[in-house]
Amino acid sequence: MNKSIQYLLAGLAFALITQAGENQSLPRSTPEAQGVSSAAILDFVRAADEKVDTMNSFMVVRHGEVVAECWWTPYTAETPHVLFSLSKSFTSTAVGLAIHEGKLNLDDEITKFFPNDLPAELSNNLKSMRVRDLLCMSTGHQIEPHLSETNQEPWTRVFLAQPVAFKPGTHFLYNTAGTYMQSAIVQKVTGQTVLDFLRPRLFEPLGIENPTWGTSPQGVSLGGYGLNLRTEDIAKFGQLYLQKGKWQGKQLVPQSWVEAATSRQTSNGSSPKSDWDQGYGYQFWRCRHNAYRGDGAFGQYCIVMPEQDAVIAITSGTRDMQAVLNLIWDKLLPGFHSGTLPANESEREKLQGALKNLAVRTADGSRSSPIAARISGKEFLLPSNSQKLESVALESPTTGEQTLNLKVAGARYRIPCGFKTWRNSRGAFGAMKEQPVSASGAWNSEDTYAVKLCFYETPTYVNVTVKFGGDEVALNSEYNVAFGPTKQPEIKGQLVHSGQ
Repeated sequence: MNKSIQYLLAGLAFALITQAGENQSLPRSTPEAQGVSSAAILDFVRAADEKVDTMNSFMVVRHGEVVAECWWTPYTAETPHVLFSLSKSFTSTAVGLAIHEGKLNLDDEITKFFPNDLPAELSNNLKSMRVRDLLCMSTGHQIEPHLSETNQEPWTRVFLAQPVAFKPGTHFLYNTAGTYMQSAIVQKVTGQTVLDFLRPRLFEPLGIENPTWGTSPQGVSLGGYGLNLRTEDIAKFGQLYLQKGKWQGKQLVPQSWVEAATSRQTSNGSSPKSDWDQGYGYQFWRCRHNAYRGDGAFGQYCIVMPEQDAVIAITSGTRDMQAVLNLIWDKLLPGFHSGTLPANESEREKLQGALKNLAVRTADGSRSSPIAARISGKEFLLPSNSQKLESVALESPTTGEQTLNLKVAGARYRIPCGFKTWRNSRGAFGAMKEQPVSASGAWNSEDTYAVKLCFYETPTYVNVTVKFGGDEVALNSEYNVAFGPTKQPEIKGQLVHSGQ
């Protein structure tokens, strides 16, 4: 039988068993009914709200039921969120499923998949690199291959050209490019992107709707990052792994793969206080307290706690990811008990009240300024800059809530700014391409307007201040999190005069 027909039939077979999973939410319960203290959850939420740079969402699942969930406004339950490297655990799952279907093996040498992308001379270390080594972050590289859209060559070729300094399997190096290679291999052997391969096998059975995943210039799912899901989708994925790959009576992922992927496959450190030194599986981290997790930059977490029969899903925007885990172990873990707890209505009401009133902190300052009417609608041109800003203006209607007008990379955006609240629209700024944004603003002095732009499908917000002085403005901006510098150089602009 033609291979393409085989793949199609396999996909149809999986699709037939997934209909029951569509549109299915996890069941809900109260914390005490599932043996969790409402007071402990409240302690964690309050501490996280105070100490973590920006919490976006939080969900606790115990015995398969959601016992607490919250989103910090403007984040919502229905908002997809970038997962960054939490995507890696989904790519690993695709590899496991492809192996289960007989399309490849753990010990396959990776050079066999890309014969046209190999360097002229193959080192012995490259020849011996296997799929297993990609999964374990033990490819043997001393420096991670750099993959970017500016690469003129296929990303697989760039990866294979990177010197392999160590014998594969002997040296741990966190390697996002290695996860991309897993994605490329799955696509090579199945004829589908990892996203499409996982739709009928994972996403649809779990009721995960509309997952999106970025691709390389060659049309390969990015693998190591780029997946966008909702918070509950993250929790469902963790619950599937907690249940050893079984969902609603069906074995979606082989139990043997779940156990291997989440076990310690390689050593990566020895500090007993670090959750990054507890060993690494197949694109899963081991944690303290016999837990394991998938995680992504700036605090995207899927934490599975087998001993507690619990899953925790978190999205956030923090520069200190260990701090989030410390709060889980210190505040939340002691709240798990082996049996049900007596109903505690007063504590549960306190918890529910707190969960309903969480919000990302808005811009500080006053509603109005004496100069607001004078500068309203006046456009200031900005010189060439790294944030791609071309002009800025501020509209000051009688309501007292300003509208920030930006021209970014040739496109114009009108961004309403709530006062001590959030207003949703679309916008762009620097590294943040056009997408949904929520804004709050206030005058922090008579001549300076401060705006917080929260790109709420990501963990990123940007604090922007615009200082007005006669015919000039000075614009400053700082990101809460970034892969480069967070604080940006000041940009000075000039008023556009009539007829200019």
